[in-house]
Amino acid sequence: MATVFTKIITGEIPCYKVHENEHFIAFLDINPNAKGHTLCVPKKETNKLFDLDASEYTALMNFSREVALALRKTIPCLRIGMSVIGLEVPHVHVHLIPLHSMENATFQHKVALNPEEFEELAIQIRQHL
Repeated sequence: MATVFTKIITGEIPCYKVHENEHFIAFLDINPNAKGHTLCVPKKETNKLFDLDASEYTALMNFSREVALALRKTIPCLRIGMSVIGLEVPHVHVHLIPLHSMENATFQHKVALNPEEFEELAIQIRQHL
């Protein structure tokens, strides 16, 4: 059964896309820890990060870095945090989170954005890629 991320990749579920190439997609998290919280996801459905082969892993990290640099130019923050947990969705994904405090990294405090704010933010991030 396809994961929610596979459904986003195939267009069955909409997203606020930030970046995409042949192998990866980046989109805004719809339940963000902070404004700009972005997910970088391989298009190949793989459950666990370390099940990626070395070249896929490296390519995902390079893709995530590219997105993180654009996020840093878009969102004023202390730094861009990165987390790979993967318990909620069995499909590898890298969380890129603009950090203002450690609270932003805990996944216990969320921010709310309306659809227009999500769309405008995705546009702003894409302009820095």
